[in-house]
Amino acid sequence: MSATPAVASTRAELAALLAGARADGRRVGLVPTMGALHEGHASLMQVARDRVGDGPVVVSIFVNPMQFGAGEDLDRYPRTLADDLKICEREGVDVVFAPSVDEVYPGGDPQVTVKAGPLGKVLEGKTRPGHFRGVLTVVAKLFGLVRPDVAVFGKKDYQQLALIRRMVLDLNLGVDIVGAEIVREYDGLALSSRNRYLDDEQRRQAVALSRTLRAAQEVDHYGPDVALDSARAELRAADGVDLDYLVITDADLGVLPSVVPPGTEARILIAARVGTTRLIDNMPLVLGETVAPREGAS
Repeated sequence: MSATPAVASTRAELAALLAGARADGRRVGLVPTMGALHEGHASLMQVARDRVGDGPVVVSIFVNPMQFGAGEDLDRYPRTLADDLKICEREGVDVVFAPSVDEVYPGGDPQVTVKAGPLGKVLEGKTRPGHFRGVLTVVAKLFGLVRPDVAVFGKKDYQQLALIRRMVLDLNLGVDIVGAEIVREYDGLALSSRNRYLDDEQRRQAVALSRTLRAAQEVDHYGPDVALDSARAELRAADGVDLDYLVITDADLGVLPSVVPPGTEARILIAARVGTTRLIDNMPLVLGETVAPREGAS
């Protein structure tokens, strides 16, 4: 059985726990989370372990108030630290950093923050203004506190992953950003901490998101228009899904050219409410060309 991870709640405790690894020159891996951990998070820990070998894997557990807007679910977001620690122990995590809000934001609301730029104003950023400013600011803080060599993020939050990569590039942060594949339940629903909000009927309805994306993926060799039409047709047959957006972009979330060359890598993304719960999902596409099975393919 893996050893129980050390828990740090302050910056000083975190630094002390990582001092030995730094002195030895071992690589440090970071998996930033908001807790309510599930098997998707566990897969990120496994990727981090693969990347750092015998170096320490740090999992941060912090529900970041700065990325929640007015009327969002900050107060009801699940806090399950005892259960989270069990998953971390099972996956061989070395350090869990579980700070208070005052520890992360010692001066109160920060006056200097990370602006998300143009990509932060579309898709999730359009629906949730200021969300990515909060995400990037807290991730930058965690990078400063943990000083990881590698940080692992899930591809389910694809726009978040793209923005963090851009932040690291633009600000020369020197962290290797790894995107880990989406983990799904038996019926295709992407794992999410928010799935626990769904009742049995809503849980059944929520599978429509992945079915919609799969419908596009199955015909992507015909091009983006056909793929999007197929996805929309699948969504029209669903019940209980209040759509926010359904779009196909290039692999970097940019606009596709008017003429798409065969073999173009792209992404289809969806956001919708099922009941009062907002869910997101995405899958890769290869437009205009039949290829071998990809991530998300059955």
